[in-house]
Amino acid sequence: MESLRAHLESIIRRDVVSLLVEYGSIPCLSPAFDRNWVESGHIERALGLYQRWIEARDVPGLTSSIQRIAGRTPLLIVDIPGSEPSSHQETVLLYGHLDKQPATDPWSEGLSPFESVLHGEHLFGRGMVDDGYAAPLVIAVVEELARQQISYPHCVLIVEACEESGSPDLDAHLEELLPTIGQVRLVVCLDSGGLDFQRLWVTSSLRGNLVISINVSVLENGVHSGEAGGVVPSSFRILRSLLSRIEDQETGTILPEFLHAEIPSFHQEQAKRLSQDLGDPLASLFPLLGATQLMGADGAERILNQTWRPSLSFIGIDGVPAVPDGGNVLRPFTTGKISLRLPPTVNAKLAQEQLVALLTAEVPYGAHVEIETESPAQGWVAKEPSPWLAAALEEGSTEGFGRPAAFCGEGGSIPFMATLGERFPNADFVATGALGPGSNAHGPDESLYLPAAIGVATTLATVLGAVPR
Repeated sequence: MESLRAHLESIIRRDVVSLLVEYGSIPCLSPAFDRNWVESGHIERALGLYQRWIEARDVPGLTSSIQRIAGRTPLLIVDIPGSEPSSHQETVLLYGHLDKQPATDPWSEGLSPFESVLHGEHLFGRGMVDDGYAAPLVIAVVEELARQQISYPHCVLIVEACEESGSPDLDAHLEELLPTIGQVRLVVCLDSGGLDFQRLWVTSSLRGNLVISINVSVLENGVHSGEAGGVVPSSFRILRSLLSRIEDQETGTILPEFLHAEIPSFHQEQAKRLSQDLGDPLASLFPLLGATQLMGADGAERILNQTWRPSLSFIGIDGVPAVPDGGNVLRPFTTGKISLRLPPTVNAKLAQEQLVALLTAEVPYGAHVEIETESPAQGWVAKEPSPWLAAALEEGSTEGFGRPAAFCGEGGSIPFMATLGERFPNADFVATGALGPGSNAHGPDESLYLPAAIGVATTLATVLGAVPR
């Protein structure tokens, strides 16, 4: 195993990093952020880059193809026969995505979202850890297992191009793929992470997510604020009042009961244990300014806030000019975009329907309100891993990181996990990855910490070698 880890480290530092640097220059934004993604061709460029790299690797029997469905993003499929072919062999389904979030806040001096650079052990660039590294990491692992003649199962790797848009195309692709996938024994997602880089973190739950844009219009065009102020209602104030139907502006508490769920006692105890063992791990995670204080009475409450309670983030606004351009005008409209994180067990589709009804009922002053929704992302709760998998995760994390694996909930959403959970209810699931403190996925200075990627690869190699056959 020590030799395996050393060889994986060499491949990752040499070959995977070079691929990621090239991938980093491609602004392959998810369709929700690039409505002209077909014309721009960036997603196609990224898929082609990955496919060429994968096909050049020395993996016996590997085949790849790009699946296309009219009106949907393409999907890269890599089919790897098991080292001991059998007509009854079960499949390990592995997942990654290569679409990216946009760059919003400024990055640090010397860093750029679409020009990847390696500083020390950190590879900076948009998409490095979320989660462009996943597909080449999987291929590197199987290649090394084959080179060392370590047995591994039939593997199917799918690389999605619309995960950051809520995976609206995934179900349609899976329908087409079922004959290739076959009977699934294990699903592995490398789009997650944990509370530190000292061990492998396995995700025990994921929150759901609703992304909604609310447009409030009061005028056909802007008018002088001296004439209209105090007479025509402000579209911003009406938007603010609608948001107050969802969130208590003083405490941040989400108000509608349909957006809450009972937190299982196991997850409450897990939060207390993690806070005690790691010393309030979220307390030092965020770059707070001034005297800003975190929400939550203690570390355990903050973990539960992040993983099991709903929360609202205001993530975009239209209709408001930049400060230097703001004139004395009562603006005709304001559009706000919100991201609402849901408890893992809340039905995201039903919650979205109820939320739209809440926002459009009895609008103040009879203002015109339009709602635009993205595909709801369903939350997910992991089942207890099979004994063989639990043992392999323990061994692999110890070999890859020096410490046994740990389990924690995630505040983010991976729609893929809920989708696959419904399709393959008897399979084992592992959601893990190289995300950790400072990775800053979706934010400025996103980076992949190479020792974490090497540890994840070593653990994955151990798991694939342990799959019962």
